[in-house]
Amino acid sequence: MRKVPWLILSVVSVAAGAVQAQGSPGAAASAPSATSTPELRTSPGLRMHRLPDDSIPAFMEADSISGDPDYELTLSGNAQVRRIDGVIKGDEINYRKDTGEVDVRGSARMMRDGTLVTGPRAKFNVDRYSGEVEKPNFWLGATGGFAVADQADIFSKSQMRLHTVTYSGCPCPEPSWYIKANSVDIDFDENEGVARGGVLYFKDVPILASPYMTFPVKRERKSGFLIPTYGTTSQGGFDISIPYYLNLAPNYDMTVQPRYFSKRGMQLGGEFRYLGSSYLGTLNGTYLPDDHVTGEDRWMYWWRHQQTFSRGFYADWDIAKVSDDNYFRDISQLGLNQASTTYLPQRGRVGWASGYWSAFAQVYKYQTLQDPDAPLVPPYDKEPELYLRGARYDWGGFDVDWTSTAVRFSMPDFGAVARYPDGDRLQTYLTASYPVVRPGWFIIPKAGINYTHYQTKWYGVDALGLNNGSAVGLPRSQSRTLPIMSLDAGLIFERDTTLFGKSSTQTLEPRLYYLRVPYRDQSTLPVYDTSLSDFSFSQAFEENIYTGGWDRIANANQLTAALTTRWLDANTGFERMSLGVAQRLYFEDQEVTLPGETPRENVRSDFLVGASAALTDSLNTDIAAQYNPYDNNWSRGLVSARWSPQRLTTVALAYRYQRDPQPGVRYQPQGQNQISLAVQWPFSKRWYGVGRVDYSLRSGPSSTVANTTESPRVTQAIAGLEYKGDCCWVGRMVYQRYAVSAADTNSALFFQLELTGLGSLGTDPMNLLNRSIPGYTRITPPVPAGTTFERYE
Repeated sequence: MRKVPWLILSVVSVAAGAVQAQGSPGAAASAPSATSTPELRTSPGLRMHRLPDDSIPAFMEADSISGDPDYELTLSGNAQVRRIDGVIKGDEINYRKDTGEVDVRGSARMMRDGTLVTGPRAKFNVDRYSGEVEKPNFWLGATGGFAVADQADIFSKSQMRLHTVTYSGCPCPEPSWYIKANSVDIDFDENEGVARGGVLYFKDVPILASPYMTFPVKRERKSGFLIPTYGTTSQGGFDISIPYYLNLAPNYDMTVQPRYFSKRGMQLGGEFRYLGSSYLGTLNGTYLPDDHVTGEDRWMYWWRHQQTFSRGFYADWDIAKVSDDNYFRDISQLGLNQASTTYLPQRGRVGWASGYWSAFAQVYKYQTLQDPDAPLVPPYDKEPELYLRGARYDWGGFDVDWTSTAVRFSMPDFGAVARYPDGDRLQTYLTASYPVVRPGWFIIPKAGINYTHYQTKWYGVDALGLNNGSAVGLPRSQSRTLPIMSLDAGLIFERDTTLFGKSSTQTLEPRLYYLRVPYRDQSTLPVYDTSLSDFSFSQAFEENIYTGGWDRIANANQLTAALTTRWLDANTGFERMSLGVAQRLYFEDQEVTLPGETPRENVRSDFLVGASAALTDSLNTDIAAQYNPYDNNWSRGLVSARWSPQRLTTVALAYRYQRDPQPGVRYQPQGQNQISLAVQWPFSKRWYGVGRVDYSLRSGPSSTVANTTESPRVTQAIAGLEYKGDCCWVGRMVYQRYAVSAADTNSALFFQLELTGLGSLGTDPMNLLNRSIPGYTRITPPVPAGTTFERYE
């Protein structure tokens, strides 16, 4: 068959770039010989093989073909020309070789890279790649959108102009939104479209107009203004921002975000992202000069970076700082409650890992954002921390681990009356275990030795309360050596049974964990980064009741006993129900404590009880509790249930209780007594309600602030309505009220109009709803991205 020139048609496409040529690496080397038997090979997916434009074969078909192939050729009746990169059809196709003119008359239909263009007539010059299409209709393969124009002028392979254009990304017969423009210039090589006199219509009502607007024509990054966001908060007033996106290079970009607060003034913010073969990072920052409320400059920056080098070396840092303690309480990202931010990291690290060894050196500091109504003792800064670890598993059946750290601790100045001690701590811990794991049972003996050495600066004051307030008698140099031995063993039994009338497999899993740690006097050791762990199923099998560092290692001669049973669906293995109980038995009294901690004297720990059940395919429940058998009180408790009978419908109810921590023990979570209710519920086929209420039942004296009392209150409330339009749009209104400190709250109101295929006008509350409402589902599922194989003919 004789090759004929192919008319090149560049059409509006929002695809993520044309599909690149994909060869078959090594195909020649792996090709079968003439005597070998051909074999089938798997393909990773649809691929398009690109060929040079001057050597692409074409297939022509028509009811009749006439003319001279060297001069003029006419295809009449159901005419079509096919090549690997596209298809053109029409009632009649005429081609003149001397001028390069191609004339498609009647029902012109062209498909290329998933985009379909139709019109009554089209003219092209294949030598100059120019021409025009009368009254073209475009269906865009990458986005599912369509465009209608009075005329399309094609200037080259990559440039064209559309006159009197109507565009919509809504695939419905009567789209709910569309954009009209006097003209649109398209440049595919530059990935730029320029619309002049553009107006956005919603329900045939103009809602947004711009005399000049640029946009990307492929699903690639493009510099330009993003859709504005707006809302209102009680702390900042009316809040509007107009972000501008800068596509600086393929591997880095920047967003500049001017933001106006009616109560506070104009803020300038930005985000810079970068990515390389061996590094990546993000830099955020904001600056608000002369806050109208405080009269001060307000600012924030946050820089995260990760870097890898050769031979296993790496570096990373995470550095954040704000101008004042109340920054996040007064100024938060819309739709994201950052008011609870307490500690901002300022960390830099250099490390190495290779084979069995790893090491790093870091400086780790914090900025503590104080609440005057609930002041905190800030954590110690680590200036620096050195870490070394070697681990070898299944080494002749043994698992060996050796971890060492050397840290210099420094307490930041926070206006305390007494200066907290600073100092150095060297800690090394060598362990060896011999796991024996068999079907149905396991036993793991383990032994280790922990050595810790301290060099402490007391500053003449016992701020930790180790020695009745006086540093006299507290040694500057101290050390501690402790052997730690444990034995962990368990069994797993199975039997066939039924649950809720369904065939199931029930397991019975008893487990015993014995721990032996001899007593060493640690009453004069400083406490830098260690706190009392919450008693839980996981902590019941740990070597120490303290967490964080190793400033305290509790003496132990104890046995933890646990029993778990599960019901698994016999066909799918899905866990329908589980029950667990655990308790620790003590064979000696506790003698090692943190400052201010009351030592345990009981011979039995609290009972740990846990249960979870998928009672039906739509109802799930969880129960976890910690019960003190000596005073018949609950130390902790969680009861939760979630019901999801159908899509877009969920109700989640939870009750959380935690007893207040022991007085004087730092870094312990505050007691909790709270009920939470979260709902997503359809009122009709179009109206949906969303909401959440967190209600604190606490009352009486505050556990964190002296001479203050607490009373029951709502700590967070969210209420919203969502409306699903008839086609391609969703409206949302969400109200949020949340606590920003022990005595203050903030309120925010969000409005959003989501237009499928275009974006959203207003503030996106999706982060808030996804985080706050368990099981929340978008009422409009995301539209899958199209490909160049859409509408293949």
